[in-house]
Amino acid sequence: MLVQGWMISDVITVDEDTSIMKASIIMKEKKIRSLPVLNKEGKLAGIVSDRDLRDAAPSKATTLDVYELNYLLSSMKIKDIMTRNVVFVRPDETVEFAAILMLENKISSLPVISNNDNLVGWITQTDIFKVLINITGVYTGGIQFAFSLEDRSGSIGETADVIRSYGGRIVSILSTRETAEEGRRNVYVRCRALPDDKLRNLVKELEEKFIVLYTSKDLLEEVENRRVRIP
Repeated sequence: MLVQGWMISDVITVDEDTSIMKASIIMKEKKIRSLPVLNKEGKLAGIVSDRDLRDAAPSKATTLDVYELNYLLSSMKIKDIMTRNVVFVRPDETVEFAAILMLENKISSLPVISNNDNLVGWITQTDIFKVLINITGVYTGGIQFAFSLEDRSGSIGETADVIRSYGGRIVSILSTRETAEEGRRNVYVRCRALPDDKLRNLVKELEEKFIVLYTSKDLLEEVENRRVRIP
């Protein structure tokens, strides 16, 4: 999946001469944690985060009064505190590559830059989570089977055939060799809900024929029960 299909296109930006106070107000009102900074040519010049703003703010132990504080914050410019060496991703690069960039650089979002260096979007960890939910199909398939299978042609199809024989409608199949034993791969098959009796019989046959790492049922109704509620 490409970044251009998941990025935010309507990006809120500031220019280099925006005051720290104004940038702070924008972040609070829009509930965002970082802002791209554009230069006079409209190109990306840097990024300012909520942490940058906190670090630039005077200490709580300061002797300045409120009027002096407001004047100081309104006179300080974003260009004085922004990060200029920006990590970015291209719209035609994959979401997986964007995730690697975030992970390796310990950041939670990335500007999306076109080949002519124009800012065309923004992608965040939340967008990555949406991709994960989409490719696994968890909203439509509540049962996941995890297998350790021989790394050979047809091994995944054999497990899928057993699942289908019990009326299981497969939603997604993912596999990896990274966490598997040598000569094997871990495979994760998600399917739609089955009646309890069919599920028990299916699990029994799968365990007889394959190495089943686990069987898990995601109860989506629990999402509402565990939702954080702000008074």
